[in-house]
Amino acid sequence: MPQQGPNHRSSPLKCPVSLEDVDLFSPGAQEHWYEAYPILHAEAPVLRIPGEGPTPGSDGYILSKYEDIAMVVRDPVRFPSGLTTALQRMAASEIPPEQQPHTNAMMLSMFTLRPTDELYRSHRQELTDPWVGPGATRHTDMIRDHADALIDRWIDGDQVEFIGEFARPLPQRVMATVLGFPLKDIPQLARWGEAQVRGFVHGRGHRNELTEEQLDEQFRELDGFKEYVEDIIQEKRQRPGDDMISWLCDVEYEALGRKLTDLEINGIVYAMIIGGLETTQYAIEEQAQLLCEHPGLFQALKADRSKIRGFCEEALRLRSPTQGLSSRTTTRDEVFHGVQVPAGSLLHLRWAAGNVDPDEWDCPYDLDIERKAVTRHLAFSQGPRVCPGAGISRQEQLIAWNCLLDRLDDIEYAPGNTFEHQPGIMLGTLELHLKFSRAG
Repeated sequence: MPQQGPNHRSSPLKCPVSLEDVDLFSPGAQEHWYEAYPILHAEAPVLRIPGEGPTPGSDGYILSKYEDIAMVVRDPVRFPSGLTTALQRMAASEIPPEQQPHTNAMMLSMFTLRPTDELYRSHRQELTDPWVGPGATRHTDMIRDHADALIDRWIDGDQVEFIGEFARPLPQRVMATVLGFPLKDIPQLARWGEAQVRGFVHGRGHRNELTEEQLDEQFRELDGFKEYVEDIIQEKRQRPGDDMISWLCDVEYEALGRKLTDLEINGIVYAMIIGGLETTQYAIEEQAQLLCEHPGLFQALKADRSKIRGFCEEALRLRSPTQGLSSRTTTRDEVFHGVQVPAGSLLHLRWAAGNVDPDEWDCPYDLDIERKAVTRHLAFSQGPRVCPGAGISRQEQLIAWNCLLDRLDDIEYAPGNTFEHQPGIMLGTLELHLKFSRAG
């Protein structure tokens, strides 16, 4: 069973001891998620959320068992995503897509480049995998250089606020370099990135809903990002470099037999930013916490680097960066673990709960870097719509820890940590103060 930490005292919610206490979405729920999951597994593996479906009168359902979640994500036709449904609504509307309210560049790009599952696969294989997919090894030296440069900033001391000084800026610098953005623009890019994920942090309930006023403000802010990317695209068309935007300006999209428009490139960039920063940041900082909580593990990884991959995957399973999303709907009546779920219901897939399901994993709350087939976890989802940035995120994690193991002899918690988490559906610790000893 998970152990309670000091962060529990900071939560406005009490630690759940029964199903009536379980609340995954109210303020402070983040501090009790891992106490709620065993209760859901035992008492309500399919939990109905009345009135919280995609249409009036429909319901939402939280799925917490690995087999249910894995089955849903592997079948996007039977369980379409919210983005697929939104694209269908855009197509059916008499209003042109670019004039529809609260429609961003990513949605407009998806509307033309990947409106079907077949084109979704082509989009990934042709346009994103070459740069951020599992086989994209071109970034190894670049990631290592960024990691070492960040370590250089604090290696002469003996303490570091690890998130602000390493876990957050590393994926920011990597993604900026991949896309071809100047590093000096990272502070502004970070603010736009925060605006993009605002619903996942400050949205209400399992649907991460923002108010109309919040949505209007979000889109006003992101108009600036759209204009910024437009300027970068024009610059790359005139003076291409060795970066993803330059490549997108020139590539022939074979699935449609043509090159990409500026708006389509803008939408792809939007998706890269929204998916390329948060997951990696939270993965690396949770890995640091696990190393602090398991004395001797840092030295074991330092002595045998072949174990780093297993450690990173097991950490992703045990401390999933994205805990869950209400991302699929039912197209027909379904039954999950004996619970009738009507057609038209919204499914909240609780990936983090599936990753500690005792029917799938022996001793699910133990960190076991020798665990077999650990990559079958759900941290990046599974199936045809698995996270397109999983490959580069895994690269960043592996390289980051190799660099840290090269330059440090050990890490431990420094005084003053509260272990409080940000709101929303990401497992994001606000600060992490570490003590370290420099390698001799």
